Amino acid sequence: MEVHRSEQEIIRRENLNKIIAVGIDPFPAEMYPYNTTAKEIHANFDPAKKNFQEIIIAGRLMQKRIMGKASFAEILDTTGRIQIYITRDEICPTEDKTLYNDVFKKYLDIGDFIGIKGYAFVTQTGTLSIHVTELKVLSKSLRPLPIVKKDADGKVHDAFTDPEQRYRMRYVDLVVNPQVKEVFIKRSKILSSMRAFFDAKGWLEVETPVLQRIHGGAAARPFATHHNTLDMPIFLRIANELYLKRLIVGGFEGVYEIGKMFRNEGMDRTHNPEFTSMEIYVAYKDYIWMMEMVEQCLEYIALEVNGKTIVEYGGKVIDFAGPYPRMSMYESIEKYTGVNISEMEEEEMRKLCKKLHIEIDPTMGRGKLIDEIFGAKVEANLIQPTYITDYPLEMTPLAKKHRSKEGLVERFELFVNGKEIANAYSELNDPIDQRQRFEDQLTLAKRGDDEAMVLDEDFLKSLEFGMPPTSGLGIGMDRLTMLLTGQHSIQDVLFFPQMKAETK
Repeated sequence: MEVHRSEQEIIRRENLNKIIAVGIDPFPAEMYPYNTTAKEIHANFDPAKKNFQEIIIAGRLMQKRIMGKASFAEILDTTGRIQIYITRDEICPTEDKTLYNDVFKKYLDIGDFIGIKGYAFVTQTGTLSIHVTELKVLSKSLRPLPIVKKDADGKVHDAFTDPEQRYRMRYVDLVVNPQVKEVFIKRSKILSSMRAFFDAKGWLEVETPVLQRIHGGAAARPFATHHNTLDMPIFLRIANELYLKRLIVGGFEGVYEIGKMFRNEGMDRTHNPEFTSMEIYVAYKDYIWMMEMVEQCLEYIALEVNGKTIVEYGGKVIDFAGPYPRMSMYESIEKYTGVNISEMEEEEMRKLCKKLHIEIDPTMGRGKLIDEIFGAKVEANLIQPTYITDYPLEMTPLAKKHRSKEGLVERFELFVNGKEIANAYSELNDPIDQRQRFEDQLTLAKRGDDEAMVLDEDFLKSLEFGMPPTSGLGIGMDRLTMLLTGQHSIQDVLFFPQMKAETK
């Protein structure tokens, strides 16, 4: 197949062949034993101490300024940039000057990986640099990086900013936009901080199946596939709830899992079909206890990641320090619409949706209608962390009935900046009630609700062996990362978000 290459790509391949022709392997196999980083040198070099005199460092060549027999350049390692100073006679001490005159000056391109040995010093202009005593080619780059330039006023030109290209070529984005790497470093710290918080309490991190025979634990459309060996349909999980509850039945006090979930649904700035969720279940607890635990957990994570509980997000100041205000689902709808819907039947609610200009369809039952009203009229007002509690029974097939309020369940969702980031229940552990709830969902499915839950006989069997009172929680880790890193699109906190196939 004929491959079209740009002029730059052709030149780089020619340079590759020239490097090979002078006897240098452009892709050597042996390890390169670097002993420091650019960040470490910048932070700790002291001219008076004459430290960093035996540096071995490796990275991408990002800039060259050829000055005859001596040159300045910049390399980028995993921690940042540092200037290097190269002289012809120092890296080529014999009569053969090929490494400098040809390889460095002519054949090495921006983006190539090199390894250097040398010592740190400060130039006459006050720039910390590495005086190179040895240079080695480590890897040839066959495609040019975008060249991001700054003028004398510090203005950036030719930046790699097109969102679609950044998401498609995250590997390039990470090289030329160093602030992007910081987002993902923080993402990793958010996950590790959450694990540390849970582990310190003695709760166990576990793994449950990604491929599931029955897609349960949430109201969502699954991705379907086929298991060839077992010759049966199978689904990518939409939630791991029902498996984690089985482990509570099995005798664990607390179990949690951080992993990928898959929902065959729409995409926007806060939704991706493949997303990271954390779910945790703790025996002998209820949703009131869980609210206090979530406040402690999120405050801990914010402090670990940012050093403070306050984050600035889209011009708003959001504080993750608890306690968070609490408001029931019905109270929140009445507050923002002026209508008390607690006693409304389905048809009356349909009329209200029409009056409020909320789009609905005939497949929606009472629970879905309430959800639509809440989404349209309440969510956007919940900027500071706020608990919405005590949901109508129809909306939550897996939560325990409220201990004192007829027709409600013991559930809360945590909203921040107008979006839900956490969902929790006092878990339903009555197998008879649970079976009836599943059967009610089957009725909705017959009406055309393709997000209705399916009946899971094995899960019901597990409940019949007895599950202690339990509280469960799910947190959307992508949305939490958006908030704690100041990103406004979920694609900006995913290394490789889902994209349409490129058209030629």
